[in-house]
Amino acid sequence: MTTRFVSAAEMMSRVLGLPGYAFAVIDHPVSSATDAELAARARAALEQGLKMLLKK
Repeated sequence: MTTRFVSAAEMMSRVLGLPGYAFAVIDHPVSSATDAELAARARAALEQGLKMLLKK
């Protein structure tokens, strides 16, 4: 999810009965990002995802 669409994703999770559903968030936009920026965003998303998966 990019920062631009967080509010829409949060609303959709509430509508679907999963308020507070966790998802990784990266900077927006993606289409104009360089390869290096995309790699950094992918690493950030991976780190966020791992924290969610390993949350106790």
